[in-house]
Amino acid sequence: MTGTTTSPWEDLVTTALLGTDRRTPPDGVLTSGKDTPAALLDAAVVHTVRRRAGLLPAPAAPRLEPAPHDVRPQLPGAARRRLAQLLADRSAPSPAGGRRGTAPDLTELLPQWLATANEHSYQAPPSLLPSLLEAARARTDLRPQALAFAGSRGLWLARLNPDWKYALRGASGASALPDTEDAEAVQRLWDEGLFAERVSLLAAVRVRDAAAALELLSATWATERAEDRLMFLDSLRAGLSDADEPFLETALTDRSRNVRATAAELLSALPHSALAGRMAARASSCVSLDRSEGAASISVEAPHECDTDMQRDGVVPSPPSGRGERSWWLGQLVQAAPLSAWPGRLGGRTAADIVALPVAEGWRQELHAAWCRAAVRQQDAEWSRALLGAPATPPETGPGTSSLAERAQLLATLPADERAAWVAEFIAAHGLSEAFQLLGVCALPWAEPLGRAVVDALDIARDAGSYPWSFSGVMGLAERCLDPAEAGRLELLTATPDETEGASPGAGGYWSEAFQRLVSTLRLRAAMRLELEGGSPTPPPPGPTPHS
Repeated sequence: MTGTTTSPWEDLVTTALLGTDRRTPPDGVLTSGKDTPAALLDAAVVHTVRRRAGLLPAPAAPRLEPAPHDVRPQLPGAARRRLAQLLADRSAPSPAGGRRGTAPDLTELLPQWLATANEHSYQAPPSLLPSLLEAARARTDLRPQALAFAGSRGLWLARLNPDWKYALRGASGASALPDTEDAEAVQRLWDEGLFAERVSLLAAVRVRDAAAALELLSATWATERAEDRLMFLDSLRAGLSDADEPFLETALTDRSRNVRATAAELLSALPHSALAGRMAARASSCVSLDRSEGAASISVEAPHECDTDMQRDGVVPSPPSGRGERSWWLGQLVQAAPLSAWPGRLGGRTAADIVALPVAEGWRQELHAAWCRAAVRQQDAEWSRALLGAPATPPETGPGTSSLAERAQLLATLPADERAAWVAEFIAAHGLSEAFQLLGVCALPWAEPLGRAVVDALDIARDAGSYPWSFSGVMGLAERCLDPAEAGRLELLTATPDETEGASPGAGGYWSEAFQRLVSTLRLRAAMRLELEGGSPTPPPPGPTPHS
């Protein structure tokens, strides 16, 4: 029997679930000439249409606000088509067994394309915004350039898709920032804005008026969360000056250890700050010039304790596992002391002369490593130059540090041309196997001497029949970083070399493919730049387009 409180539709569903063998269909379903299951399905179709026809419409959702108008010029047609190609290729699977073939890797060219497009302040084509946001969702390295290119329309679209919420977190909010001259609007956003908007606002106000930015931050500092205080403090690195010292001194007593450490690091980058002076006095008491045996040398007496004043100034008392306490404390003091203090302490010598002095009792490595960190923190090119030494000197016997990562940081403080020349000489002396990290800090495109050194080293490896896959990382860098004008000169290297005795099997074919891919990539990069630069940019449409 069918229950009196059930609807015909519910009866049909129940019968279908149980089966017509176990439950008799509701009245009116069975029809002569049809078997029971078919009659049940026919009745279900009729009831489905009836239910849909009688469905009451839901309340209409609020109409979307139109996408903001982008005043930037539109892309030239060729550049727009190129962007579509780059975005379509981003998900193409890599060939099995690593990169082979002669075709350029388009996924690696997208960052350069975006950077160049942003240099020209082009707007993103609306139809390609979904693909652009999806590409940046998959690759965090694309996000800064992709979001800048997407602009306010990209943020508008990202709010409509939860998969693109990264854009709302990662966007600086600069497109929606108020005029920094409008004090009321600035204060309102500072009080009510999202964290990313507040960080962006602080940076914008700081560019216009550093004192006003510090006043803004000081007013709410005590009520900010520890992680937010750390991010706000870190944003002061840009444009750091002596005017920031009073605020940073107060941050030395913050309840968060990370905030205290960051404040101490920033103060130590100000050579005239009180903290730098205190650190210079402590470090100088540990390091002195010794003439007791005739020739001058450096004598080191590491600290015997880490007192509360040292800890307040950012010295961490507990060393990492396997590190001695005294050497740990010494390194922190020396790296925080202004480098300008050492010539006077060590006989008026230059940085190069100081670094060349012998250091007693095995303290050389610790002292030089601390000076390296100080040179990077204080962006001191003279000391970096001295600590790097001559490029031809083997890293393990030279001054400063043998760590290639730390050498790369020292190189980053040098002017771009000098940096490229140093790395070029390093490659000529030591080859490419140890140069990968150093190449990563060189300006793009590589200067001619550096590009020539890289290509010559690859050519030598090719002629020697070296194992080719060990150079794939450098070859990939060359595709992105060599000057495209070098393509013509590289044509000679695309031929398959004769395999020499002892060469890796198949090496000649790999090298030929790799150089063909390098040449085709360089030519594609040149074409991309020409497409973005050639001719007059297409002007934007006359007005905003709703929902574009």
